[in-house]
Amino acid sequence: MGASEKQAREELLRWLRWQVEMGADEAISSHPRDHLQTPRSAERAAPVIPTAGLAAPGGTQSPASRSVSPQDCHTLADIHAALDAMRDFPLRRTARNTVHVDGNPDAKVLFIGEAPGRDEDLRGKPFVGRAGQLLDRMLAAIGLDRHAEEPERAALITNVLFWRPPGNRPPTEAELSFCAPWVMRTIEIVNPRVIVTLGGPATQRLTGNPHGITRQRGKWTQITVPGLEKPVPLLPMLHPAFLLRTPAQKRLAWRDLLALKLFLEEGRPTA
Repeated sequence: MGASEKQAREELLRWLRWQVEMGADEAISSHPRDHLQTPRSAERAAPVIPTAGLAAPGGTQSPASRSVSPQDCHTLADIHAALDAMRDFPLRRTARNTVHVDGNPDAKVLFIGEAPGRDEDLRGKPFVGRAGQLLDRMLAAIGLDRHAEEPERAALITNVLFWRPPGNRPPTEAELSFCAPWVMRTIEIVNPRVIVTLGGPATQRLTGNPHGITRQRGKWTQITVPGLEKPVPLLPMLHPAFLLRTPAQKRLAWRDLLALKLFLEEGRPTA
């Protein structure tokens, strides 16, 4: 290989590494595209949006997704198997793995984030990348560990979306609506003592409050979960990925962690 060819190869590798860092690590897009079309016909053609498995208006599911319903599942393993079998769902087709839960199923605290990223998609577990590593350190600071055997010291982690969107794009409303019944069934099976939502999308999805996370974080609320007798206390927190980008806000996260610790010790939310 000559010097010029070696230089060109190194330049291409640098370009590929940059694209991966920016999240463009897959040669796919949100919608199919016919690259054989002429530019003019391509402009006229409407995008083809796959609808198999998406939630229909009114919250109903397509026939392809009704073979197993959330209520047919009685364990977390049942839910994972049902989700993983949804090969007709667009996000499932583009994702490497279904990412459902990680941690101790008997944990008293359930953490809920937004969606898997690249590392999570590769390993099939939520919060295992840089944000997940920070979350583990945050939990350790108040005596929690997702892998602890004792339920009082353990944590369980999931998301409101179970597959990585292509290129880490934001989830669509249809995708979140499709996953919502499975999220609620997960909460029902776990029956946590408290839920901690990480970031705005998860908080807005579970509380119905449209305000941003900076206005909701640290403010206790509760949600009603079908199948559970009592509402579940919920504490919104800043997402670890946000804290990596803005380290100055870690002081607010620490304040919320202390509030969670006090709740677990005393059994009641604090103002």
